[in-house]
Amino acid sequence: MQKEVKEQPRYAAVAAVQLPNVTDLEFEASLNELRELAKTLGFEVVRTFVQKRAGFDVTAYLGAGKRQEISSFVKNEYEHSALEEITISPNNPEGWYIETLLVDHEISPSQARNLELEVGCMVMDRTMVILEIFHRNARSRAARAQVEIARLGYMAPRMREAAKLAGSQGRQRSGEGGRGAGESQTELDRRKIRDRIAELQQEIVAMDVERKTQRARRQDRQGIASVALVGYTNAGKSTLMRALTGSDVLVANKLFATLDTTVRSLYPESVPRILVSDTVGFIKNLPHGLVASFKSTLDEALDASLLLHVIDASDPGFERQLEVTNEVLDEIGADEVPRIRIFNKIDHVGDEAAQAECEANLHIRYPDCVVMSARRPADVAKLHQKIVEFFQQDLIESEIFLPWSAQQLRGKIYASFQVLEERSDEEGAYFMVRGEPDAIFKLREQLS
Repeated sequence: MQKEVKEQPRYAAVAAVQLPNVTDLEFEASLNELRELAKTLGFEVVRTFVQKRAGFDVTAYLGAGKRQEISSFVKNEYEHSALEEITISPNNPEGWYIETLLVDHEISPSQARNLELEVGCMVMDRTMVILEIFHRNARSRAARAQVEIARLGYMAPRMREAAKLAGSQGRQRSGEGGRGAGESQTELDRRKIRDRIAELQQEIVAMDVERKTQRARRQDRQGIASVALVGYTNAGKSTLMRALTGSDVLVANKLFATLDTTVRSLYPESVPRILVSDTVGFIKNLPHGLVASFKSTLDEALDASLLLHVIDASDPGFERQLEVTNEVLDEIGADEVPRIRIFNKIDHVGDEAAQAECEANLHIRYPDCVVMSARRPADVAKLHQKIVEFFQQDLIESEIFLPWSAQQLRGKIYASFQVLEERSDEEGAYFMVRGEPDAIFKLREQLS
């Protein structure tokens, strides 16, 4: 038999401990989420190991019996794959070779190391999986710096554990290569990590100042309002962003496809002009270091005049998604920003009858919500109108006189306001406009 020339897939197994205070529904939802995270990393999960325990094993997370079960599975698959061809077909499991065990909790460095030694393959806990996804997908300078800080903070104690197990903490020669007297290699690595984190934090502060200046310039422009899309990862925010703005933002059926904030104008444009920003998605048990490091990315939500809270209506666990998003918004101080709750992906909920029933139930539970599909133009048009109405509710109508000597401001009037009527006489033009009170006042001051 000839080997396939195609690239071999990466196979992984998932392991999790169900604690007494976690319901079966919550537990399965978390496992499914980890499988989706694995998919984003390029893994195919071929086996799931679960164990109910009163608490995590302090030495290796899982109990001894479950660790032995996983070890036997990994060993058997490895030996089998060494004798047979490794197929790339997901429908032919005989060729599975498990290279990674994904753990659905954050575990300590010693637990990870002990588990690796016992099961015979690499172990990645939930936090490491998320960090790796962020590391691969970050594009902007700010996002890359924020991810690196979180990764360094996560890896530092694990480097110390590895050094301890390898017996590499012996005393070193002093006075060479910047190493202090008697400083161990581990201490030197720790100092380098601290220095690098401090350097990155200074870069982020400088970038924050630059971003705040850019936002201030946008807000100073007359007649511009801002909307931020927030919600659980893979709820359809980027698809909705694309539909509302006509932009070519990345749309992918993956968790954390979007990490960098994208800002586009609502299309068709309205008065006032509305800027729409897409933000990084939230997730249950998001590492605290990432919540903190991505605060500047989420500042678009904090500075927005309106939040569009996008929820996946087709997910049975959408209430958990809703709670996680609310918690993160509370943490960054955006809980008081007005918001529209949008239940997206209604077209993924069974047939038309099931969709109608789901929509009716959602409106009963959340009376002011919007139930829609970002792939239906009619639904997008209704949401577009609702957003415009929100920003037009405080607009006023006023007449502005523009003398013939100031006709260079004519374009500004049409760009900043909705012109209801225009007439002219020998002295100049008169415009009946609808717009924001502050913008009208500023233009009157400029003309006076």
